[in-house]
Amino acid sequence: MAVNDELTLVIDIGKSHAKLLMVDAQGTVVERHGRDNASVPSPLGYPALDVQGLEDWMAQTLRASPNTARCGRAIASTHGAALVALGDEGLAWAPVDYEFDGLAQHPLLAQAFDAAADGFAQTLSPDLPAGLNAARQLCYVQNLHPEAWRRTRCLLPYAQYWAWRLSGQRASEVSSLGCHTHLWRPQDGGFSALAQAKGWAALFAPLRSAWEVLGTVSPDIAEAWGLPAHCQVHVGVHDSNACLARYLDASVAASSALTVVSSGTWTVLMAPGAPTASLRAECDMLANVDVLGRATPTARFMGGREFAALLDGAAPDAGTLADVQALVDAGTLAIPSFAEHGGPFMGRQGQIVRGGQALAEVLPPGQRAALAALYCAQTTAWLVDRLWDGVDLPRTVVLEGPLAHNPLYLALLQALLPQVRCLASHDAMEGTARGAWLLSRWGESAASVLEPVEVAQVSGLQAYHGRWLAALSV
Repeated sequence: MAVNDELTLVIDIGKSHAKLLMVDAQGTVVERHGRDNASVPSPLGYPALDVQGLEDWMAQTLRASPNTARCGRAIASTHGAALVALGDEGLAWAPVDYEFDGLAQHPLLAQAFDAAADGFAQTLSPDLPAGLNAARQLCYVQNLHPEAWRRTRCLLPYAQYWAWRLSGQRASEVSSLGCHTHLWRPQDGGFSALAQAKGWAALFAPLRSAWEVLGTVSPDIAEAWGLPAHCQVHVGVHDSNACLARYLDASVAASSALTVVSSGTWTVLMAPGAPTASLRAECDMLANVDVLGRATPTARFMGGREFAALLDGAAPDAGTLADVQALVDAGTLAIPSFAEHGGPFMGRQGQIVRGGQALAEVLPPGQRAALAALYCAQTTAWLVDRLWDGVDLPRTVVLEGPLAHNPLYLALLQALLPQVRCLASHDAMEGTARGAWLLSRWGESAASVLEPVEVAQVSGLQAYHGRWLAALSV
């Protein structure tokens, strides 16, 4: 097969949705498939990642495609806070869904974990609810399911599990290990004291770079999935860091304070070069680790979940500037938070208020969609300001994912950040998948499709935002 006829298989697994994309050498998506992604019950009684369901879907989808035989490369991009344990024969135990709060059911064990964990100054990872600190998942299984734990021979981050499944080769990768796990010390570039003391560090497969080739697909996968035997499998990457990777050396970041906003179930703001001293653990601010191993100040909120909650059944594009103006004129505010896990306002009960009182009536669909866009824009703007607090540089915000295709959100964000240059990616491929594709050909240049954002003209918006900020009391 000619090299320019070769396709790259991108496996992009988010918390709520999974995608398979086949991308040609020019970066054009030739074929795309998707499915919803949800947890399944595990034999040990906790909700687990549906790795078997995903694999069955992938195999069936690829076997049915005439393009599968053209795939000369494969790479996975997955959500964070997910680890997989291998035993002598396949899985040692089902990978834990990070929304499961196993330690909360055992207060003494939770207290012991908290006492043993490295501090924020070392890991730059806040204490998060449920299993969002992946070390909590390991603590839960090790202590509550010791027989299953004894079967553990190797630990893999989630993206590297799929690389192993394809190639049979084991590796770990730093962007996944450094994703608020409590397992990694970003500024030292090594495992945390907790990970070493508990014996977890020794179980992780050797570190490899996200773009490296682990090997070719194994014979059984080649036969079962229809992939060619020469298909090269790359190490893979944490999804938000895949999105960031395309901008690490981009000209857009050369002389400004760059924030990349990757949206999906989570809206993740990554600010390479921002001071780690500005990070506030209580606001779910942390340092992720980029694919080059560097600490990257990060903030996030469950934008996809909160947007859907505020929509309450309305169409995402139902809102207009007239709807926003009506909300502003009436003083209708969405006060966080509208998701259970994570974000700068976690632990608060979200409510829609007007005049300081909870709104009893249901807003019309257009205003619900407008309020969702406005709320997400306000939260994004708040976090951008916090990440770059005290830094006197021109600021640029690059937006990726579903929010980059929401004109109302974009225009409102630009209005709320008048001194910031906001750019939206109009790439036909999602930022996480595009970043993964670029990592499979690391070192090759690829232009980003970025367009300036138009500013929304809404009378009284700044005063409205001021009232929202005052209601936060932070």
